Amino acid sequence: MLETIIIFYSLYTFMKLYISAMQIGYINEEKRKTPVLMPADKYLTAGNYAVANGKLSLVSDFVDYLVFIWWVFGGFAWLSTLVQVEGNIMQAVVFLFGFVIVNYVIGLPFELYQKFKIDEAFGFNKMTAKMYMIDMIKTSLLFFILGGAVFALLSWIIENYATWWIWGFAAMFTVAVLANLLAPTFMALFNKFSPLEEGELKEKITAMMGQAGLKSDGIFVMDASKRDSRLNAFFGGLGKSKRVVLFDTLLEKLNTKELLAVLGHELGHFSHGDIWKNIGLMGVLLFIAFYLFGHLPDALFTQMGVIPEAGVQIAMLMLLLPLVSFVFTPFMSYVSRHNEYAADEYGSQMGGKENLVSALMKLVTENKAFPKSHPLVIFFYYTHPPVLERLKELGFDASNTIAGEATTLPKEGIFAHMDRNDD
Repeated sequence: MLETIIIFYSLYTFMKLYISAMQIGYINEEKRKTPVLMPADKYLTAGNYAVANGKLSLVSDFVDYLVFIWWVFGGFAWLSTLVQVEGNIMQAVVFLFGFVIVNYVIGLPFELYQKFKIDEAFGFNKMTAKMYMIDMIKTSLLFFILGGAVFALLSWIIENYATWWIWGFAAMFTVAVLANLLAPTFMALFNKFSPLEEGELKEKITAMMGQAGLKSDGIFVMDASKRDSRLNAFFGGLGKSKRVVLFDTLLEKLNTKELLAVLGHELGHFSHGDIWKNIGLMGVLLFIAFYLFGHLPDALFTQMGVIPEAGVQIAMLMLLLPLVSFVFTPFMSYVSRHNEYAADEYGSQMGGKENLVSALMKLVTENKAFPKSHPLVIFFYYTHPPVLERLKELGFDASNTIAGEATTLPKEGIFAHMDRNDD
């Protein structure tokens, strides 16, 4: 059984490495061609940023594979010997803390390199070492408190139910829904949320929300710029806790009409129930994962030199979950891309096609998002359609557009004011 799992994990890793290598080669070639959507210098910069991330991903994925091999061929046995505490539940929780900490320490250099080397070199990272340490301490405290409670609950279920995978799935799915519900509260531990100032923008956003039937906890501006220069906006939370969140960087770069078009897109997700669809898909994935891991034979754990106690079983689930997720990723990405097209259509109706097109073009440029990708990357990983396809669906042919010089599709007319900055 262990040999079978290693074969599948090896194939999974090979696929990830192959896709990353194809993406690096594709972008290295495309970035030297005629630029689209951006001036030549920004187009090249976006390409270089994508390549730098791709190279880091290659190394990180290979290290993850080596770590996986180490865990199943001796790591679990080593940790089981090291962790010896009274009580089955406490033993499992401490074991899982050790498992997570080891993986975190191994992955930390890649996170630091991404943030303080790559992101900083390309003008994204705004965090200081002090701010990073404070965030890490807060995250660690949350993990030990909330993560410890989840580990204890799941361990108790495994210890007390023969069909633990059913009850374990129910518990983890409930935790996932609660996490979405409480997301704004957790985010407030790391970011400052200020109510949007009274004025035309707030009035228009409120009117759009009323038109879509959305009742929220308020409209807030998040001080994202103290950590990162990228632009974004989202609806956080569920039910009455839902709030509209605008990055301060977004308010700085987009005019009122563009902001309304972007929020119209997000309202499209709300109107179409996409968040509940995503939760449903996540539930299906979790159910399949718990079913598979709940039926792993004891012989597998014997081959790894451990007994199938709760901590080891949960750690094995965490170790193999990315493999199961990868199998379903193309389908989930396809559904997500379909939802994005529908949200674009909704947003263009509420905020105007030309304003949504203009906003998308600014987002691509400001976020240094290279507008092209290898088909395999799109198939597996793109939760949003490629921006060129999104623009085309909105009636704007950007395939030969440089720095906002519009080439439109005849059926949609001409976006004559595409590069205006009026509100």
